[in-house]
Amino acid sequence: MFNSEVSKKGSILIYTLVMISIISILLTASMKVVVSNINYGINRESKEESLQIAEAGIYFYRWYLAHKVEGLSKKQIRNFWSSGSAYGVNTPYENDFDGLGKYSITVDPPESNSTVVIVESTGWTYKNPDLKRTIKVRFRQPSWSEFSVLCDSDIRFGSGTDVYGPIHSNGGVRFDGVAHNIVSSSLANYDDPDHAGGNEFGVHTHVSPTDPLPPNSIPSRTDIFEIGRSFPVATKEFDSVLSDMADMKNEAGCTNVGSYCSSDSIISANGIYFNNSNDGRHIILKTDGTMDVSVVSSFDSDSNGILSESGFTNYSIPNGGVIFVENNVWVEGQINNKKITITAADLSGGPDSNVFIGKDILYTNYDGSDIIGLIAQGDVDIILNSEDNLRIDGALLAQNGRVGRKYYGSYCTSWWWWICTNMESDIKDTITINGSIATKQRYGFAYTDGTGYTNRNLIYDNNLLYYPPPYFPTGTNYAIDLWEEI
Repeated sequence: MFNSEVSKKGSILIYTLVMISIISILLTASMKVVVSNINYGINRESKEESLQIAEAGIYFYRWYLAHKVEGLSKKQIRNFWSSGSAYGVNTPYENDFDGLGKYSITVDPPESNSTVVIVESTGWTYKNPDLKRTIKVRFRQPSWSEFSVLCDSDIRFGSGTDVYGPIHSNGGVRFDGVAHNIVSSSLANYDDPDHAGGNEFGVHTHVSPTDPLPPNSIPSRTDIFEIGRSFPVATKEFDSVLSDMADMKNEAGCTNVGSYCSSDSIISANGIYFNNSNDGRHIILKTDGTMDVSVVSSFDSDSNGILSESGFTNYSIPNGGVIFVENNVWVEGQINNKKITITAADLSGGPDSNVFIGKDILYTNYDGSDIIGLIAQGDVDIILNSEDNLRIDGALLAQNGRVGRKYYGSYCTSWWWWICTNMESDIKDTITINGSIATKQRYGFAYTDGTGYTNRNLIYDNNLLYYPPPYFPTGTNYAIDLWEEI
């Protein structure tokens, strides 16, 4: 009896201990889960706060840039970045955020001839300083070279035209090809000068089914506008390019912006200046890093071809700089690992200067190592005796005139027998623009009678988006165009 009673009591004790152990394990596990959830919630809250603090640092820097560079000249902006005094450039910039924590900002300033600033902002809270979040943002100044075509007047793109870069006009746009990027206009609607009828949308197409007239709803038409169309939007002021030209003249070595420099040529740290001697300069770019330059003694104002010129002088191409000619300039040749802008402008009261092209202007490298900008105060003009197959690599800008080719068909049936014997000889094959076009007046390389270039290829160079030609016109404000957490 005694042994039986003891055995029962022992069994109960063991059972009790087992149950207590199981319950303890379950309670411990439950407590760990509860504590883990509490810590997770605390960490999650702190991580979210750290992210918000990092974002606050980014928006502070956007405010800082707007107040520091808005209204400054290009040179003043360059000096701002090169001074080393900009927040976050050489030393991280830290600041308190509403007593909750801090953000630390580090900045990669723009490389030479770049419009891009990289900003990283790291945020953390005072209560959990080890839980940090970092945001990386790319700020970019919008450049005129980021458009495949930028125009100050009404413009039309015919059927069969494929354009891959953005298009904008301060006037209206009729587009009957395929636009692989956004097409925008500064007008809500306009009277298309190419045909009679009522006002049409600022950006419209006549590809069947033709767009309805305002105030009807705007159809999507992704068959024509793959990314879409936008209107009305802000205008691009072509008159503002004048200040950029003055900056280029100064950087090229002539500081008398309102008058001619007496020296035939001036070589500076950032470029070369050629004065208004005779009728201009003829520049032949070479892959060895040099260029041959002659003085043009006379040219035919109808065909825009050179009639006589002096012997050539060889110069080094100012990489990352500007060649400023205070007169007309004829350009041809090829560069290799160079970035250069060639500008023709008379800022001293003379007639508008032009850029004339008759032969290929080429890159050797198409990875952004080679960049050319051609800027004319007047026209960027393809001359009468241009190559049958012409390729131009670069960003073209005509401030007061147009990028294009004059109508030469009628000359070929009259007294111009020494240049061409019939109209067919002015029918060119193909022109290819690999870069961008900015033109005050409507651009064009062909005419309805079949003269000019039969095939016209406009290829946008994506390298121009972040690396415009040296001293090329840009906006002064920085906008965010890339945001990521790292």
